[in-house]
Order: sequence, then structure tokens, then C-alpha cells
Amino acid sequence: MYTWRQLVAQWMDMAVSWKFLGRRDRGQVQGRGLSDLVSGYSIEVMPRTAKGVESFRELLAAGTRVYVAHIAGTPIEDMVATARRVRDEGFPVMPHIPARLVPDRPTLDDWVRRYAEEAGVDQALVLAGGGQPAGDLHSAMQLLESGVFDRHGFRRLHVAGHPEGNRDIDPDGGERGVSEALRWKADFAERTDATMALVTQFAFEAQPILDWIRRIREAGVTLPVHVGTAGPAKLQTLIKFAAACGVGPSFDVLKKRAKDVRKLLMPFDPAEVLADVAQHRALHPDRSVEQVHFFPLGGIRASAEWANALLAVPAAARA
Repeated sequence: MYTWRQLVAQWMDMAVSWKFLGRRDRGQVQGRGLSDLVSGYSIEVMPRTAKGVESFRELLAAGTRVYVAHIAGTPIEDMVATARRVRDEGFPVMPHIPARLVPDRPTLDDWVRRYAEEAGVDQALVLAGGGQPAGDLHSAMQLLESGVFDRHGFRRLHVAGHPEGNRDIDPDGGERGVSEALRWKADFAERTDATMALVTQFAFEAQPILDWIRRIREAGVTLPVHVGTAGPAKLQTLIKFAAACGVGPSFDVLKKRAKDVRKLLMPFDPAEVLADVAQHRALHPDRSVEQVHFFPLGGIRASAEWANALLAVPAAARA
């Protein structure tokens, strides 16, 4: 059984031969590869999974942004306590604020105030969330225009990007709703003092993400993009989360893989998606793929060790 470090080292031996990077503009791509993309990655935890991490300092590189996912049924006390713990260990913390979990505007103000005052938080991922709304709040736009984040001194706000659509917003499978919301968020970014960025839903092939980036840039949306990717995980785990999270056409990649007995027992390798994103980023830096965000579906330790092992490969081998 290989460790993640050994697996990444073997993969990097393949990467050095440039087999994964096509044939064009290699000189331009060189030095802007996978490790450059992964460097500065962010990752997320839930209060429940954070309890299984003895020390974030021993697991994550200094400065790693840690999102705290707010799942339905999680008390705000647990969310704030987790944010405070991660912050106390020296990491920037970005809790999720899902509109559909917030019962009313006074509660929204209370939650944001508690994050700021009790946990020293000044950034958030603002999103609609899934399921039925708990009250009259149902969209990230309502949360942003409330002014609550400005009142409590939040300096960075991230919002969701949906390369493969979102059926909670567009039940017909189209893109009209998500496109209108994205244009609104881009306009809001011009009005707020907070730094903003888009964090995408994870997908299992790069092309839908790259096509989406091209479309939004052509539409005039210039917000930096943080590409979401699943971390290393068993295929069965990915299929379960992909179905629950509404992953779009790239879900077919997993379905095809499930039919191959040789691949069924192999864990998903994020490089299967990120290598193509890295090449695109090197060739098209103007499209502002800023960094990677890991959804640690196979556990935060597996994702962190995969990334850390990649970044530990000597620079000469990464170029």
C-alpha cells in the first residue's frame, strides 16, 4: 500500500515528462504547473470533522484558509467554536453563511456579529444553500445587500460559482438564474469595500470549468476564480456526494469509471482535474484562476497530505 506522498511522487515523475500537458507552448507552461496552482490552496471542515483533527498546525501549511461548512442542523454555537479554534491556531477562517439556513434578518446579524466578536472572523462564504428556506432569506444576494457584513467589518467575501449549473436555482437545468445572480454579484463587488472571489462547485473533469470561465469572462465578470475540486476519496464516496450536491454532466466521468473494475478500487486523484486547469492557467493568466479549494470528501487529512506531498516535491522536479 502506497502512502499519499509516494503516490504523488510517482505522479510527478509522469508530470515531468509532460505527458499530461499536451504538445503546445510547453516553454510558456513550464514553471506555472500543478504545484503553482495548488500552492496557497484552501480547504474546508465541519465542526464534526474538526473534532477529529488534533492539530491544524501539524496538518496545514501556515496561512491556509479554512472554510467552516455550515450543514443543516449544526448549532451556531458549534460553528463559532470551530471558527474560534481554527483562528486560535493561526489560520484565516471563512465560515459558510447559507441564506436558507437563516430564519430571519436579526438572526443573520447575530450570527455575523458572533463570528466577528467571538471568533475574530472577518471573511465569509456567502451562498444560498440547499433545501427549503428556514424563513424569508433564500439567496446570497439578500445576504450581501443587507449590509450586515460591512457593519461587522468583514473584509473578504466569497460567493459560489456553478460551472455545471445549479438546479436549486434553475430547476429546469438551464443557466438563466445562476447567470443573473453572477452578474448581480459582480456588480456588488464594485460597490463593496470587501475583496470578493468566486469559489466553484467541484466537478470531475476540467473542461466544464474552463468553458464556464471563458463564458463569464466574455460576459464581463472579472472576479477571481477559486477552482473547487474533490480531494482524494474512494469512488463510492464521490458518487454519494456528487449525487447529493447536484454535480452536473461531469458526474458521467464517475459513472464510467465505476464500470471499470481496475479503476473502481483506486482513489480519485485531484490531479485528474487540476493538471488541465494548471495548463489553462499558465496559458491564460488573464482569466484569473487564482487558486484551488479542496472539498475533502475523503477526509481533511487525505486532502491536506495530498497537497502537502505535491508541494514538497523539489522545485526542479515541479518545473
